[in-house]
Amino acid sequence: MAKERRGKGGGTTYYDPAKDKWVAELKWVDELTGKTVKLRKYAATRKDAEELLADMVAQKARGLLSSPSRLTVRDFALEYLARKEREGVRPNTLRLLRHELGYALPSLNDPGAHDPLGRMPLQKVAPAHIRGVVDGLVGRYAPRTVRKVVAHLRALFREGVHLELVARNPVEAVRVRFPNEEKAARALEPHEVARLLEAAEASRSKDMALLLRLILATGLRRGEALALQWRDIDLDRGEVRVWRAWARVGDKGAFTSPKTPTARRVVPLPIDLLRHLRARKEELLEKLSPEEVEETFLFGGSRPLEPNSFNHYLRRLAEKAGLGRVRVHDLRHTWATLALARGVPLEVVSERLGHASPNITLGIYRHLLEEERRGWVLNLSELLGSPKTNPQA
Repeated sequence: MAKERRGKGGGTTYYDPAKDKWVAELKWVDELTGKTVKLRKYAATRKDAEELLADMVAQKARGLLSSPSRLTVRDFALEYLARKEREGVRPNTLRLLRHELGYALPSLNDPGAHDPLGRMPLQKVAPAHIRGVVDGLVGRYAPRTVRKVVAHLRALFREGVHLELVARNPVEAVRVRFPNEEKAARALEPHEVARLLEAAEASRSKDMALLLRLILATGLRRGEALALQWRDIDLDRGEVRVWRAWARVGDKGAFTSPKTPTARRVVPLPIDLLRHLRARKEELLEKLSPEEVEETFLFGGSRPLEPNSFNHYLRRLAEKAGLGRVRVHDLRHTWATLALARGVPLEVVSERLGHASPNITLGIYRHLLEEERRGWVLNLSELLGSPKTNPQA
């Protein structure tokens, strides 16, 4: 049967006796290569082929129909990682990104690994393929890890959509749910914080106890606290300058740039923490000159503590205090939760945490703020009365 043509750019439909199928065929010239691109789709009936062709023409008009490509998911992921490196993503963040993507694309870290998704053409990936990979991860890894892998895949294919390599993001249709999933972070109650500090004061390590108190009192990230030298602490003004972080990169510790531009910040120190810092500095001045003390790290001496050492210390301390599992990030989460619960403005909490914007903070603590807002029901007489003086945050 002859092909039925619809004019330039309209495509054709015809019957292919060799395949016993109707064919919807669309041709166009690739703007980058100048080559003619031919795309065929098959259908059981002429009507279905007409509908396929109409859909192809509509997608092409909206710029959603990409030229056929042999680019695999693995190759595109390698390009994506290289681009992230050129954009200045921190080495440790880049290492984690590659490692976590590697759960879904094993050939990223081992070229010879079995990797069905990684070896698929990027344009052939459908939601069912992503669903299959994710289902294979559930049960093998923690819910938080699986969610991270899905987020990385979503970002990877989103980049493909932006570059018009694929027409849609197949990860968007995939949802991951864990009925008994552990909360991402735990906020300690005030009495639990007191028990943790009491156990720390009884421990042998003064550095670890001070580090615990610092994170609980300021909400600093572990890496930010470990990177501090005494020259970053102004005991007279009562503030600390945060400008870098100490992290594990591969098998070594290394200084990294702040996680976000706003992570470079000056954080005020509460009075009780200043008292502990002054006492610790006075102890050091009995052994070292003032110049030497300024170059000494708060936690570790001539070089920062190994990043994972505090994790082990906190685990043992929490068990001793009868608190179960407490993670380092829980300390930062605790500070933010307690601050917001006591009326510290969201913008102040966001600034102290070094979040990129208050919207990030709001997204994490929205549930807490909604609970607090329900409590703000005032009589007209209270609204018209003299405002209360709030303590400085």
